[in-house]
Amino acid sequence: MAVAASLAAAAEPLPDLTDAAFAVAFDRYADARVVLLGEASHGSSEFYRARAAITRRLIERHGFDVVAVEADWPDAAAIDRHVRHRQHRAMAPPPFSRFPTWMWRNTDVETFVRWLRQHNAGVKPPDRAAFYGLDLYNMRASMAAVLDYLDEVDPGAAAQARERYACLSPWNAEPAAYGRAALHEGYAICERPVVSILVDLARNAAEYAARDGEGLFDASQNAYLVADAERYYRAMYYGRHESWNLRDRHMFDTLERILAARGPASKAVVWAHNSHIGDARHTDMATHGELNIGQLCRERFGRDAALIGFGTHAGTVMAASDWDGPAEVQTVRPSRTDSYEALCHETGLARFLLDLRPGRHDALRGELSAPRLERYIGVVYRPDTERLSHYAHACLPEQYDGFVWFDQTRAVTPLPTQIRSGEDETYPFGL
Repeated sequence: MAVAASLAAAAEPLPDLTDAAFAVAFDRYADARVVLLGEASHGSSEFYRARAAITRRLIERHGFDVVAVEADWPDAAAIDRHVRHRQHRAMAPPPFSRFPTWMWRNTDVETFVRWLRQHNAGVKPPDRAAFYGLDLYNMRASMAAVLDYLDEVDPGAAAQARERYACLSPWNAEPAAYGRAALHEGYAICERPVVSILVDLARNAAEYAARDGEGLFDASQNAYLVADAERYYRAMYYGRHESWNLRDRHMFDTLERILAARGPASKAVVWAHNSHIGDARHTDMATHGELNIGQLCRERFGRDAALIGFGTHAGTVMAASDWDGPAEVQTVRPSRTDSYEALCHETGLARFLLDLRPGRHDALRGELSAPRLERYIGVVYRPDTERLSHYAHACLPEQYDGFVWFDQTRAVTPLPTQIRSGEDETYPFGL
């Protein structure tokens, strides 16, 4: 096929992931303030390892000091304290112990976290690279973190916050049930109490910051999470696009607050699924009224945002067959012949980077501009209904600034979720 030949000519072969030269090709994106690194699935090792290699180089060579990932704020905070050599705080349940546990509790993330802690050991504390979570699911842990902080700085405010958060306590174990209950008149009364806690934190910010500024930032972000999660679980029952947009706006707003807190020189790497980091305006998502972080970053940062997608043809993936189901190593079906992945497979290259920025390969961009199918595998994989469950139309050259290809990928290796006595005090995964 002519398009595949053009693609092969423009594709830049990449060395093996074990080669230190792998990440050098991504220096071209280092002038951006935000580099967003995607993944075609939440359970493919090559995507995690590639993002880790690129991120290491951006931190070591180009001044990036924030890693912001598609994970819940309080869980990621456990990693952040570890990598920045801060005091450990016990969490109950432990971080990253809710479904899907393998998404962040895997050996590839563990390797990156160990590197980041070692790197930061040689950096002055204010300049150490941080690790943050952008997502909003762990409402229970965020409420606990807010209360723990207020217990330390303002016991009176803590008592009041406990009374306000008590509105949500019946749904702590199953927050989605709050959304169902909210369909009935009166249950949305929890909105005002949880927002008032956020307002009070802002009102007392100067006083609290004088005692513990970093702690105030963490508590405020947790309070934002609770407020947005309360809205999210209600929105779930009014339409998918409403809850999706609320979640991605929360993640983008969190990213903006992180950058503001770290200062104007701060630069961030974002790890999230392709469905979040590829510009939604150039996908089927737009027809459903959905937006995402990639779109919001382009609208906010312009050329200072670089969106890099990842794809694969076949191999294995760690995924569940149903939501909240057990993790399984599943075989990824070969890509459909009418997909972008099929074109990439036809190049015969094992790994490559395709620079999709305007002015680089404009003739090829034109050839690729007609929307094709693109595959998205999340934490659930259903190969029997793959076309409906995992493919959507997109315009690849408008969706991303770069596309990274691995023809064959393999499943991540999960870490155990059981923590042995005492070990959670030394490492966020309890290993």
